[in-house]
Amino acid sequence: MTAPTPAGIDADRVETLRTRTADAFPALRSDLEALVRIPGVSNTEFDQAHVDASATAVAELLRGAGLDDVRILTASTPDGRAGAPAVVARRPAPEGAPTVLLYAHHDVQPPGDDADWVSPPFEPTERDGRLYGRGSADDKAGVVAHLGALRVLGDELGVGVTVFVEGEEEIGSPTFTAFLHAHRDLLQADVIVVADSANWAVGVPGLTTSLRGLVDCTVEVAALHHAVHSGQFGGPLLDAPTLLARLVATLHDEHGDVAVAGLVRAPDPSVDYDEDAFRADSGALDGVELAGTGPLTARLWTRPAISVIGLDAPRVASASNTLTPRATAKLSVRIAPGQDPAAAMDAVRRHLVEHAPFGAQVTVTDGEQGKPFQAPLDSTAMQAARWAFARSWGTEPVDIGIGGSIPFIADLLEVFPDAAILVTGVQDPDSRAHGANESVDLGELERVVLAEALLLERLAQG
Repeated sequence: MTAPTPAGIDADRVETLRTRTADAFPALRSDLEALVRIPGVSNTEFDQAHVDASATAVAELLRGAGLDDVRILTASTPDGRAGAPAVVARRPAPEGAPTVLLYAHHDVQPPGDDADWVSPPFEPTERDGRLYGRGSADDKAGVVAHLGALRVLGDELGVGVTVFVEGEEEIGSPTFTAFLHAHRDLLQADVIVVADSANWAVGVPGLTTSLRGLVDCTVEVAALHHAVHSGQFGGPLLDAPTLLARLVATLHDEHGDVAVAGLVRAPDPSVDYDEDAFRADSGALDGVELAGTGPLTARLWTRPAISVIGLDAPRVASASNTLTPRATAKLSVRIAPGQDPAAAMDAVRRHLVEHAPFGAQVTVTDGEQGKPFQAPLDSTAMQAARWAFARSWGTEPVDIGIGGSIPFIADLLEVFPDAAILVTGVQDPDSRAHGANESVDLGELERVVLAEALLLERLAQG
């Protein structure tokens, strides 16, 4: 049911902000293109001077949007390593008004092989209403969404605003928690808007209400003290890669559902994903059957998933006729909302050890852990967001989940437990974040800017 228009925000005001957004958008697009041209890859194998340049550019844009208190700040890891630069820009709240923290990140993923891109990854290029380039969607468009809302409202901004643009999200935010604690007073807010997610489809907005958590680990299978001749000893002895393959196969049942006892499921979502659209969006090859049972959205958002994301075994090009003594796989385990990461890791470890094939030695080494997220659906902030999105798009937003993880959401909740968190975004199923030919739909970005301006306007009304 559509929320009523709040007092002080009549239809004329909505249309006024819509017109301002349209007028402001050409300059916003130009600003996005300038940001995309900065190759601010936070992976330390790349030149970090570009990350510094990216932070400086974001800071200048926010100063130009009327935020006078703009700082470039860092925090350090426990071992003393300095984190990447983040931008914090503030405007104090009028008396009695809430403060809203607007989050995005300015760092980007490595571009990968330039040959996979239709146009150069750091040269923004428009094709069919989409702007292509690394970071165009994830997440420099999020930066521009915040920037645009501030420009549209200008001096009429009725809330306090803190813009927090992180510089190391794409490498797992290693100093994020330290940053929150070091700069807690600067970042304190009543509502936090995280612009790093996606919409349901082009033309249909989405509010991210759940995120799967993450645990990962490496599992090593050992069968021999040393390599031996495959012809002389093969048969009675199975090589480690074969044993590892048999172990990994136990993680799923015959339907492709995760078969690890102790990994929980959350309730199925109320919407589903068309299979043909999913195949097109994911790039699944013809003839490849989809794994698992139940709604696709449940398999993507509210149930666990286990993937092998790395293997250490002899390369084909350098392989010899020997039985390999050891092989290792890295597992990425996405966990459902409501699952404790430590309990999930215990369950995966127990399963791997108990299913050791042919008595092979199995060693599991824990890796990263991130908590899942489930938002309250009827909070005041969520109602305000639903109203704003419906006015901007002309259609009601869809409550969506994200199969991936944003672990820092849990950190925000830990440091600011009383804040309401809204997870929004500018991506759509064809944005290809992290992949070649990443893009943002420019019409969607304009609607996101208007929606955020309306959201801030609604929050100012209390």
